[in-house]
Amino acid sequence: MPFTRYMQMALYEPGLGYYVNGLLKFGSSGDFITAPESGDLFAHALARTIDRAAESLGPDWTMLELGPGSGALAAGLVEHLERPPAHYLLLEPSAMLREVQRERLDGLMDDGVTEFEWIERPPDADFHGVIVGNEVMDALPVERFEVRADGFDRLCVTTGERGFEWARRPADGRLAGALAALNEALDAPLAPGYQSELCVDLPDWLATVLAPLKKGLALLVDYGYRRHEFYHPDRREGTLVCHYRHRAHFDPFVWPGLTDLSAFVDFSAAAEAGQALGFDLLSLCNQADFLLASGVHSAIEDADDDLERLRLAAEFKRLVLPGEMGEKFKLLALGRGLPDDFGDLLPPSRLSSIG
Repeated sequence: MPFTRYMQMALYEPGLGYYVNGLLKFGSSGDFITAPESGDLFAHALARTIDRAAESLGPDWTMLELGPGSGALAAGLVEHLERPPAHYLLLEPSAMLREVQRERLDGLMDDGVTEFEWIERPPDADFHGVIVGNEVMDALPVERFEVRADGFDRLCVTTGERGFEWARRPADGRLAGALAALNEALDAPLAPGYQSELCVDLPDWLATVLAPLKKGLALLVDYGYRRHEFYHPDRREGTLVCHYRHRAHFDPFVWPGLTDLSAFVDFSAAAEAGQALGFDLLSLCNQADFLLASGVHSAIEDADDDLERLRLAAEFKRLVLPGEMGEKFKLLALGRGLPDDFGDLLPPSRLSSIG
């Protein structure tokens, strides 16, 4: 089968997939820690930007969070937003994770300020508001490929004496066209033997989740690269990574359903897809640049005591240092119908080209 199908099953197969099997995923007892799980600074920074957008959205605006995880980001956003949404939609297909999120947000659901609603697919009705997705795009199933001298192979999954193993088939159809377009977009063609990933479904996924947003802001944060970095000649084995109990490994056939599978995001492809949908590209920057520009580090100086100040400083370093999350994670900001100068509130892209 194509690897994209294997990855889809390993992550989302009902009752067996990684995100739907009922096992703990997040935090120190799970397999990884996301920025919202580290503390409130990440949510606080996002809230400052969202509040600026809310100024032009009116009081009855809607928040849509994609893949809410443990509910930590939703809790942090509602706590720090000065202009909270009237409706907070949580797009979560996993019944198990919905229960985790409800437990996390239980107290906030009683405050009467924001109405929480869980949905399994993007809303049909149009809305004005904000879409937030943290570490969502990296879990979209990807195709694995290898460059040949005369074309591309699709890396597929088969079974052998030791279980799952790789198999090669000539790339055809939509994948072949996407790979040819990728090669054209790069400064130099990929060399024979080069292996990597391509999320063929990324533009369609963005079209689906962004379609209802008729006016507002979309903030997508994930680990990834721009295209020229993603497909750098030295990155010839791709970006596919697996996580199990806070340890990274690179064999997607080990403990399927118990191990998280993900691939870095091609942010150039995501930005181009957003623009093709009619959104303005407001920013494509490193997470560190976004957090520093938000001014959220002032919370460290305002801490009540030395212990809290040290905790916040450690959290901030994790979020912004190059060796931690600061450069590996990117923020893509897309807007529609916002004031012309809204992008001035966000860090500009470091490169003149999103490629």
